[in-house]
Amino acid sequence: MTATETTSARLRDDIDTIASRYRADFPILAQLAPSGEPLIYLDHAATSQKPRQVLDALQGYYASDNANVHRGAHQLSARATDAFEGARTITAEFVSAASPREIVFTRNASEAINLVARTWGDANLQAGDEVLLTVMEHHSNLVPWQLLSQRTGCVLRHVGVTDSGELDLDDFRAKLNARTRLVSLVHISNTLGCCNPLEEVIPAAHAVGALVLADACQSLAHKPIDVVALDLDFLVGSSHKLCGPTGMGFLWARETLLEAMPPFLGGGEMIQDVFLDHSTWAVLPHKFEAGTPAIGEAVGMGAALRYLQAVGLPDIQAWEAQLTGHLFDRLQAIEGLRVLGPTPEQQPERGALATFVVDGIHANDIAALMDASGICIRSGHHCCQPLHRHYGFTASARASLSFTSTFDEIDRFSDELASTVSFLRDHS
Repeated sequence: MTATETTSARLRDDIDTIASRYRADFPILAQLAPSGEPLIYLDHAATSQKPRQVLDALQGYYASDNANVHRGAHQLSARATDAFEGARTITAEFVSAASPREIVFTRNASEAINLVARTWGDANLQAGDEVLLTVMEHHSNLVPWQLLSQRTGCVLRHVGVTDSGELDLDDFRAKLNARTRLVSLVHISNTLGCCNPLEEVIPAAHAVGALVLADACQSLAHKPIDVVALDLDFLVGSSHKLCGPTGMGFLWARETLLEAMPPFLGGGEMIQDVFLDHSTWAVLPHKFEAGTPAIGEAVGMGAALRYLQAVGLPDIQAWEAQLTGHLFDRLQAIEGLRVLGPTPEQQPERGALATFVVDGIHANDIAALMDASGICIRSGHHCCQPLHRHYGFTASARASLSFTSTFDEIDRFSDELASTVSFLRDHS
């Protein structure tokens, strides 16, 4: 065995051992597919699986502490409030926010972006102002700004991608100008997997007086993020991509921005005093959280973030980088298969996923046959229709990894994919 092969084998053993250590925390990963083989879940970019620690936190809240928060004087309400606000503190620590007051709980990242568009956007943008987006954005970071443009007359502009599937920084600099008021872009693309260079985008945007919003849904569970060090203005995240429950997300924003922004929704919780003809607003962040919140889901998200912190985001990033390299090696060996986005060699910081197309074969057919073999991957446009139109595709297939993924899973997936492609070619 060569020195390179020895190193590769050692890395593989280390990663599989680490993955196996944490896989035991995820009950769903232990089940068998109808074929009798172990289920392989390679759709983590769509939604993450949940460890027992998160399931226990949800069960614990509803079994022992179920009560409304902030309003009651009894012990159940006090415990529920402590757990709910504790989750806010954990979330603030997770992104290195200056204060928990900068964390606004929402139903998901989509609502967080809509919140910014309907509050900051409506209050600050007018006809002729520009919002700079990219062609790789998820629909959640396109549609709210389209609606804002219809309301205010602001202009939407879109940065392109390079031949390697990365953000075109030359195009970004060319389209950034004195009329740009906001740059809103994904941190890691859920389709291309590229990691956009926020460290270059943010100072350039600030230099022309624009704010920056980062959609961090695909990055928060895979690498450390420090909003203060990055000098960001807004960041959104989603619990269900962070090993937490669905129906829960958050907006981080600078406290000065949140103080100046009007409320998003009206109702209980977000008020200080209500009169028949006017009201005053609660302090941050509560003025943005109308009505009874998703208390159990917040508690569950807090448990998920604690879990990821215990595993260690730098370690997760390192393990997944090795797995991603192996995934690319296996996929690139399949004739007629094209992986979108930069390779790990071109961009080591890229996300732990591979989106691909195969000549003459529809992605949905590939995903359906893979599922019959107990392998769960994603097919479709991945909520990125403009990006797919840019490439001239209607759909693609995607395999996305987690720190619980293993080399053996990638090998079985790749072998089954090669067999599936051969079968579909022979029967097309």
